This record gives sequence, C-alpha cells and structure tokens, in this order.
Amino acid sequence: MKKLARNEAWELLTEYTKTPMLRKHALAVEAVMAHFARLNGEDEEIWGVAGLLHDLDYEKYPEEHCRKAEEIMQMHGVDEVYIRTMNCHAYGICTETKPESTMEKVLFTIDELTGLINALCLMRPSKSVLDLEVKSVKKKFKDKSFASGVNRDTIRSGCEMLGMELDDVIRETIDGMKEKAAEIGLKGNL
Repeated sequence: MKKLARNEAWELLTEYTKTPMLRKHALAVEAVMAHFARLNGEDEEIWGVAGLLHDLDYEKYPEEHCRKAEEIMQMHGVDEVYIRTMNCHAYGICTETKPESTMEKVLFTIDELTGLINALCLMRPSKSVLDLEVKSVKKKFKDKSFASGVNRDTIRSGCEMLGMELDDVIRETIDGMKEKAAEIGLKGNL
C-alpha cells in the first residue's frame, strides 16, 4: 500500500472543498478515524487520511458523490485502499462497495454520527464537544426530527458490522472529536 501523506491529502481536499463547514466535517471524521485506529492498534495517519478524503467530491459534485471522488483520487495516484474506504462510507446510499475491513466499517459508522454530534454541540449552551455526554447524544439520536438528514439506520447498521454497542461508538466518536475540538470548531466557550 502506498501511504498518502496527511499534508498531501489536505491539499487535495482543499482543492475540491472550499466550504468551511465541509472542511470541518472532514477534520472531525479524520480525528475520529485516527482515534479508532489507535483503539484498534492501526496506523492513525492512514485511517485519518481515509476520513479526511471521504467527502472529497461532495461540494463540487454532489450528484456524482463517490464516483467523482474515485476519478479524482485515481487521477492523483491515490492508493486503492483509500478509494475503496471512501466508497464504503456511502454503501447502500450511492455505492455498492460493502465495508469489509475494520477501517471501512468505522468510516461507514461514524460519518453520519459526527454530523449528529456536531449539530448537537452547536445548539448547546457551551457550543462544545468537550462537555458532551453519551446520554445527550442518545436522546437526540432517538429524536428523528433533530438533524433529520442524519441516517440513524446507517449508524445502527455500522455498529452491528463492528460488533459494538451504540453507546460505545458514540463515546469513542465524542472522544475522537474532543481531541481536535478547536480545529473542528467545537471547543465552544470552554
């Protein structure tokens, strides 16, 4: 496997993604992926870069999401491991690439969850992930009208694939986001 350096991945992302909100989402997913890599004794940079690039094409080509990212990544000589992982994150939505490796399953599971946690943090008095508890996320997870664009079935399905309880995935996702709270705009007023 040919590793992609984090700075190269960031340059590629910022070439195609200009919106601060989408960049922060990519950074949040990167942080959580690196956190899960550490938990699994895997390479944090590989997992982080896979997370960073998962929505590479979303801003410019939302109708061709994943297909366009695959083209862009191939054009830049990005290793197939990253391409496959990127395709897995949208399994059953816009790709048929089923997550098989732990890295692919984690990305599939936490992508939507980081969005839900981000939305929840922004409406809290602290505007922060640093004081967020699992029970608060669980409450909003059950409320279908809150962050209604977040696909709860994808998160549940991902938890099953990983053989993890939802509470544990939420806790580890929060912990991963805490590590980069300032960079992802969720340090709030703490």
